[in-house]
Amino acid sequence: MFGGVGKAGWASILVAGGLVLGASVSAQAADLGGDCCADLEERVAELEATTARKGNRKVSLSVYGKINQGVMFWDDGSESNAYVVTNDASRSRFGFKGGAKINSDLSANFRLEIGVRSANSKRNNQYDSINADESGFDIRHAWWNIKSKTFGTIQVGHTPTASQEITEINLAGTSDVGKFSDVEDSGGGFFLAATGRAAMNGGLQWRRLIARTGAQPGEGDRREAVLYESPEFAGFTASAAWGGDDFWDVGLRFEREFNHIKVEAGIAYSSINDGIDDSATHGCPARNTTSHDAKCQMIGGSISIMDTKSGLYGNFGAGQMWDDSTTSAAHFAGTGVDDTYTFWATEVGIQRKWNELGKTTLFGQYYNYTGGGITQNVSAADPINLAGGQAQIFSSEVNMWGVGVMQKIDAADMKLYAMYRNYEFDLELARNGVVSQSAPLEDFQVLMTGAVINF
Repeated sequence: MFGGVGKAGWASILVAGGLVLGASVSAQAADLGGDCCADLEERVAELEATTARKGNRKVSLSVYGKINQGVMFWDDGSESNAYVVTNDASRSRFGFKGGAKINSDLSANFRLEIGVRSANSKRNNQYDSINADESGFDIRHAWWNIKSKTFGTIQVGHTPTASQEITEINLAGTSDVGKFSDVEDSGGGFFLAATGRAAMNGGLQWRRLIARTGAQPGEGDRREAVLYESPEFAGFTASAAWGGDDFWDVGLRFEREFNHIKVEAGIAYSSINDGIDDSATHGCPARNTTSHDAKCQMIGGSISIMDTKSGLYGNFGAGQMWDDSTTSAAHFAGTGVDDTYTFWATEVGIQRKWNELGKTTLFGQYYNYTGGGITQNVSAADPINLAGGQAQIFSSEVNMWGVGVMQKIDAADMKLYAMYRNYEFDLELARNGVVSQSAPLEDFQVLMTGAVINF
């Protein structure tokens, strides 16, 4: 007994209350067919109107990308510093891709990808940590294709060609850190320094010693082109591409696993008939700005082999370019200048899961380039120039050795890395048909540390 209400009384009150509450809920539920549903439909319509979505429900769409930022420590022999950079070995990017099935054999696909450089690691220098003119956004992919399981793929737009990444095949994935065959990505925009002298602001970038563009001979690029890729047959695929201004290339690739041995390889031939094309890797070393009939050709390839049991792997790449316009360049007249440009490179390492985070990769790299005449001006004021006036590159050599470590973090699809490289240079100059050695050149050292995360 409490407050004059007994147990029977409390039971009666609870039953009565339950009946009242039930009646109330039933009444509200019965009312859902009125204003409530109308309000719900209105809210759904509002959300649909303000939500980003694909406009074509028949075509699949996925968004992807990566962020690859790091700290680049450098030493040019007379000065050292550190910059925060976008690692251009595999720069930050975002993209959209998708497709639709037409029938049991055909599909239509597309890809739009934008590169993002906050500070370009291959174009900054001793006097500019960012180089805004060479940073920002760039178009990496903008193409559509029709793919047939039976006959292959036709692709049109800003697309890789048959020789794209043909010298960079790498099963270990260390290309995100530093490509073993494309070494300009780690400080290629820095100016050469003569021994005991500071590098001249606006002097000769060391990437210019490598076939003028900095790209390895034999390596292709993405460009405005039409690409054909064959279906896979016994591990082989063939491809061919054509682009404006008489560019074309053909390639053959192979990919197969034999028990626990993975093998991937490729070879390609390219021809460039536009003497004034001066883009990243399209241009010829001895470009002729007045003739549209200049011609250079190149062949390149690479192979990567990995033992998935032991984790041991090795990569090898090589390429050569010939430039028919070299011997006719004014500064090289009568000098017997070489018109070939050659590189080879290798990487060896081990990739094992030694901790719970993911696989660890330890690797070492070596690169060698030797080349002939390059119509790249070297200022008379540059301390490296002993020719007595403005000159051009008669011959050049670049050697690089490096070591690195890469740690995969599976839970975040992330790679942490650190890589050290040492570059050595040799340079001969030509002026009015006279060849002379440059001043002795300082080595260039770089330590690249950072991370790449995919999304």
